[in-house]
Amino acid sequence: MLNLLGRTLLAFALILTFSFSNCSTVIAGLQEGEEVPNYVRSDITGFDFHGQDLSKSSIAGAVARDANFSDVDLHGTVLTLSDLKGSNLNGVNLSDTLSDRVNFQKTDLRNALLINMIASGSSFAGAKIEGADFTYAVLDSDDQKNLCSIAEGTNPITGVSTRESLECVEGGSGYKPAMPGS
Repeated sequence: MLNLLGRTLLAFALILTFSFSNCSTVIAGLQEGEEVPNYVRSDITGFDFHGQDLSKSSIAGAVARDANFSDVDLHGTVLTLSDLKGSNLNGVNLSDTLSDRVNFQKTDLRNALLINMIASGSSFAGAKIEGADFTYAVLDSDDQKNLCSIAEGTNPITGVSTRESLECVEGGSGYKPAMPGS
């Protein structure tokens, strides 16, 4: 319970930071002296990041429609307020990410790792999720219910079924809210 509370407080603090910051647009790519990529408020529509390690970077507020993030390591990344509509996220690692209010509409999330992801206020309408692992992901209840209605497959890395990771109720599209430790 404390772990969930801590993650929720962290998410809230980051949301406030991004909501009230007065930053100028950052050009996509590494800036001199930076250790991790920074794409905050960048337009990276159509970029090809296939197979790259972008872990612990920031893509907050970015427009990344139709980008290729297949097999990319994005664990620990901040994606808040980003638009990834139509992007290829097949095999992506989005574990431990802050992905609130992200547009995941029509994305390919097959075989993705979304473990411990905070995705409240995000939209997954039309996303492909076969083999995705959502274990302990924080999702809106409507998103979780809708994802349960299309959930199938088993993640090739974790061996966890998509339905199990979403804690879907067997025999229907209903769900049981995912709560760590319960």
